[in-house]
Formats: sequence, structure tokens, C-alpha cells
Amino acid sequence: MKKHTGKSAGTNRCPKCDGEMVQGFIVGREGPNRVVSTWVDGSPQAVGTLFRQVKAPRDRCVPVGTFRCSACGFLESFARPDFAAK
Repeated sequence: MKKHTGKSAGTNRCPKCDGEMVQGFIVGREGPNRVVSTWVDGSPQAVGTLFRQVKAPRDRCVPVGTFRCSACGFLESFARPDFAAK
């Protein structure tokens, strides 16, 4: 696991207990596939009513990286292109 060191996304210490923050991600789903969750710019627009789906144009999506405190479990998330799956 990668330690959180990016100043633009906070520090590598937990703001709650000063424990170490470790990088990870929240899993999203697209059908049977597991994907990195994303933040979408703007308000949600419904596609249909059956499954409460919303439009998420790729050009408006930013991957979300999440950091977890190894001591207390606090989660802190940031939306940045460098969090995309590689």
C-alpha cells in the first residue's frame, strides 16, 4: 500500500488521531465489473426510472482515491485524474 504524501490532497497524517494515512480506493460497479469510483461534475440527470440510473459522461468523471487511517479507520477521499486505474 502506498502512503499518502500529496500535499494537494492533504497530509500523510490523520486529521482525527494523527495516525498514518494509507492510500486505497472505493470500489464502484458497472454491471458485473468492479471499477474505481468516480466523482461527476454537475447535477445528476436520470436515464430511466427502473434502476434509478444516471448519466455519467466520461469527460465529466474524475477518479476518486481514498486514504484510510491505519489507527482509527477515518477515511478521506480526493477526486484527481492520477487516481485512475493503471
